[in-house]
Amino acid sequence: MLSQEEIDSVFRKKQPKRDDMALKAQLYDFRRPDRIAKDQLRAIHLLHENFARSLASSLSAYLRAYVAVNLISVEQLAFMEFTQMLPSPTSMVALGMKPYDGSAVLELNPALVFPVLEMLLGGTGQGAQKLEREITEIEQSILDGLLRIILNDLRASWQAVATIEFAIESHETEPQLLQILAPNEAVVAISMEVRIGEMSGIMNLGIPSITVKMLRQKFDQQWSVRKTRATEDEHARVLRLIQPAKLTAESSLRGPTLSVESLLTMKEGDVLAFDYPIERPLDLTLNGIHKFRGEIVGNGRKRAFQVLEPVTEA
Repeated sequence: MLSQEEIDSVFRKKQPKRDDMALKAQLYDFRRPDRIAKDQLRAIHLLHENFARSLASSLSAYLRAYVAVNLISVEQLAFMEFTQMLPSPTSMVALGMKPYDGSAVLELNPALVFPVLEMLLGGTGQGAQKLEREITEIEQSILDGLLRIILNDLRASWQAVATIEFAIESHETEPQLLQILAPNEAVVAISMEVRIGEMSGIMNLGIPSITVKMLRQKFDQQWSVRKTRATEDEHARVLRLIQPAKLTAESSLRGPTLSVESLLTMKEGDVLAFDYPIERPLDLTLNGIHKFRGEIVGNGRKRAFQVLEPVTEA
């Protein structure tokens, strides 16, 4: 039998030291945004590179000037961090993302907004004066045409992953007053530089990370389609696999419809006209798809189909 002292001694030896427990423990901030996968961020980066190229062409035609759009960064931030990095005042719009819940944020810096407004009103947009004020309602209505072009290209770029209808829900000039997401909620922040001649400004887009996560499977499918390019050997391998497959070949005369009453009154000696000229070639269908034109011929004691021409129309 063990004494109480011996039992306590055994337990003391088994218990880990406080220093060992401190080495194993790791600090965790529960306010930290839930991260999305790196491969998904890489897919978003490629998607918005396409968006930047498309937008550059659209804005060049709209403003009648050379426009270059460059993707600067794609990163995940808390919504509070995203709004803190925006200038004040600025031009911001909350974007609906139908059919998905939640709202995205599109921000245009004053360094970009006011030169564009000047160009839309007939100026050159190269004025040296830098304005740092809120835009007026009249200026906002003029700017709506530019926003429609941006959203149209953004919608087309996301079409490769999912059909999302980006629509303007509200306007705001102070980032801290835009309360569409919780401060600690994560967003994917996309920053782009828009350069028009010697003038340049920043455009920022924030998309809720929870919406991006919901599209994870669609991103994976789109990414796999981009990566898989079939080689000639793979084409030949697929052809060898499908060569033994069987198809149903059918060729028939297309006659008129016949009522049940007429069918019941038919008797021996009656002639049923198919209204199909003898010189017209017959159609050959493979698994129900029209593929060839030809005629019925004799092959010994059997009937056969002689192909005259393939069907080329879609």
